[in-house]
Amino acid sequence: MSILSWIENQRKLKLLNAPKYNQPESDGSQGLWTRCDHCGVILYIKHLKENQRVCFGCGYHLQMSSTERIDYLIDTGTWRPFDETVSPCDPLEFRDQKAYTERLKDAQERTGLQDAVQTGTGLLDGIPVALGVMDFNFMGGSMGSVVGEKITRLIEYATQEGLPVILVCASGGARMQEGILSLMQMAKISAALHVHQNCAKLLYISVLTSPTTGGVTASFAMLGDPIFAEPKALIGFAGRRVIEQTLQEQLPDDFQTAEYLLHHGLLDLIVPRSFLKQALSETITLYKEAPLKMQGRIPYGERGPLTKIREEQLRRFAKAPKNPQYSNLVAEFEQLLELLTSDKNMLSSVDVFAPETVNKAFELACGSQTRLDWLNDKTNQFRLRPVF
Repeated sequence: MSILSWIENQRKLKLLNAPKYNQPESDGSQGLWTRCDHCGVILYIKHLKENQRVCFGCGYHLQMSSTERIDYLIDTGTWRPFDETVSPCDPLEFRDQKAYTERLKDAQERTGLQDAVQTGTGLLDGIPVALGVMDFNFMGGSMGSVVGEKITRLIEYATQEGLPVILVCASGGARMQEGILSLMQMAKISAALHVHQNCAKLLYISVLTSPTTGGVTASFAMLGDPIFAEPKALIGFAGRRVIEQTLQEQLPDDFQTAEYLLHHGLLDLIVPRSFLKQALSETITLYKEAPLKMQGRIPYGERGPLTKIREEQLRRFAKAPKNPQYSNLVAEFEQLLELLTSDKNMLSSVDVFAPETVNKAFELACGSQTRLDWLNDKTNQFRLRPVF
């Protein structure tokens, strides 16, 4: 072996034994420049964010983080998040190339979120709404048990408070690391939406962004009263290649795009990102002012216990007898006493305006056996006031 060959071998050995440098993954929110996924134009990140991540060259809608969407849709200073500390676990002890717990930890550190959805309430052009926004940067926006639980809690809260629900979908489907537990979330969310839409007669708006696929498309993403989508968004259940291999046919070039679905009646409207907030506001206002809107009812047993916040709101309401709605509270309290005591003579001797009577009413309303609204003995349901 010559000296040059020996030096070359030593150099290769040093390179092999040198500690490997883990290059951080590229992130559209980091750095100064990015590239459009559709036309390939180089875009300046700062200007792109100011334009709501819409390409200046072709108008293509790039992916937005959940935080950016919330900042755009919700009025400043009105966002109230729900269940921020709820974090997923590893019930199946799943491991592929990397343990599921490690994937979760990496995604949490990279995005600053506990899971792939943010839920909460806020004002959209002054209208109180319940909003859930999925984040594709967290493990592809996959729907695990925590995502399903947070969305279900949001819907149930909106049903109790009479709020419209808006869900911004961006997901690759159910999370395979949680197996059947992730698939159960499809039925759980759909059941909560059934009570919200069909029983309580409240509004649910679904906003589909790119991509919306898999189990999310097969469940709550396609259950909206109006279903909105962003231009050229990828929306589907199975992948294009899988469908082509199954059908043995060549699919159209625009297959599984928002425009294709709108043409075939699966969407109601395609809204550019810059007009989305206005479209949502006008839709909710139209629903609010609808003259033939039916009063909804929540099935008995669907109500949860009265929260401390709601209890305090009711106490403050009771201390303002000049409020025009105060008389309605008194009338309903009379009906409740009549229902529970079945003694009509007792009502004539009760001073409903006395402080001890009001305190008794709140003790009754806040008890573990009594729900938030008054029980209707004829329908065995709770009446709901869809006012927002």
